[in-house]
Amino acid sequence: MTDNWLIDGARKDEQSITADWMQSSLRLIDGVSIREVSNVPKDNGWLTEICRRDWLETPAQIDQVFQVALNPGVVSAWHAHATTIDRLFVSFGMMRVVLYDAREASPTRGVINELRFGSLRPALVIVPPQVWHGVENLSPNVSLLLNLVDNAYRYEDPDHWRLPSDSPQVPYRFTRG
Repeated sequence: MTDNWLIDGARKDEQSITADWMQSSLRLIDGVSIREVSNVPKDNGWLTEICRRDWLETPAQIDQVFQVALNPGVVSAWHAHATTIDRLFVSFGMMRVVLYDAREASPTRGVINELRFGSLRPALVIVPPQVWHGVENLSPNVSLLLNLVDNAYRYEDPDHWRLPSDSPQVPYRFTRG
């Protein structure tokens, strides 16, 4: 086969995704796991499993489930917990989920994971304690995020730490703010 069809300056794409459509360069932060799930078509719509005990690597304690609705283009970042495990599931719409490992003793210290999940590609993202994370609504409408935490929110002493979305402490910038 000859290359006489090529135009000067054309470059061949390098691998960007794997056969299961994950980013080929993605190195998950230590302790983070992703469980992609399928929408199951039914006569009256579809069914999507959100979480099962046998998907989880550690004993599955779910102490609280809450839903966050984000308006179009809204960023909610940065958050971290000292001891709480977040289990994030975008149940409607499309969101960018970004994780940053600032843990000093972690083998993935400094690693950023940028993920996109939602109605068309559902997944449960398990975020271990002390990993900073944020989400951005990429949809033109409200998106919904479920969080299935192992420790319920303590009103009198929250295990919730925050930084602004543009904090210089995190080497990532959301596209919309």
